[in-house]
Amino acid sequence: MTLASQAGTDVGAAHVLVVDDEPMVREVVSSYLEQDRHTVVAVADGAAALHELDHRPFDLVVLDLMLPTVDGLTVLRELRARGDVPVIVLTARGDEAERVDGLRMGADDYVVKPFSPRELAARVSSVLRRVATEPRPGAVRFGELVVDEATREVRVAESPVELTRRQFDLLAFLARSPRRVFTRRQLLEQVWDSAPEWQDPATVTVHIGHLRQKIEPDPSRPARLVTVRGVGYRFEP
Repeated sequence: MTLASQAGTDVGAAHVLVVDDEPMVREVVSSYLEQDRHTVVAVADGAAALHELDHRPFDLVVLDLMLPTVDGLTVLRELRARGDVPVIVLTARGDEAERVDGLRMGADDYVVKPFSPRELAARVSSVLRRVATEPRPGAVRFGELVVDEATREVRVAESPVELTRRQFDLLAFLARSPRRVFTRRQLLEQVWDSAPEWQDPATVTVHIGHLRQKIEPDPSRPARLVTVRGVGYRFEP
């Protein structure tokens, strides 16, 4: 039984690129993902990853940030310049700055080394399931802010705003329930399809901060994405 079927959701077979300079990590991760019927290409460095990305499409990338030849953040930057393929980054334990950099550059999720291959495989299924979910149609206007889930576009004062996949998902989720307060745990469960046991709740704080920089007239005094101290966040229409 695959992890996807254990979770009650069959996300289907995907083409996954695994990038890690440790042979054992590549072997174990590939084995677990192949058990879930995914087709896996595993490479040892950033240059090889970019070569593979030049020659074939992938549905998801598992990317170690500490790589030889071309580092993982450079690969991630190139991925985001090319499109919106989901990326799960692998980071060293305790390296908060590295995790924040990865999230800021558009990573969809991260896993801290050493990690459980079963957990990583479950996160791959979770991200693929979330990406496959059809967005709710229609554009909604809140003053100068427009959120269009059909086209996954956001505009402020008629100017387009570039958001990462996760930033858009978070904003759209909050905007669907104006003035409702969500805890960070609830946002992890609903937007990341994750839990605090797997994901640092500070991930939500980082994404809220980035969204404020992009949609708030004065990010230091947010009017849309409001902090409810000691509880969580709400969207003000």
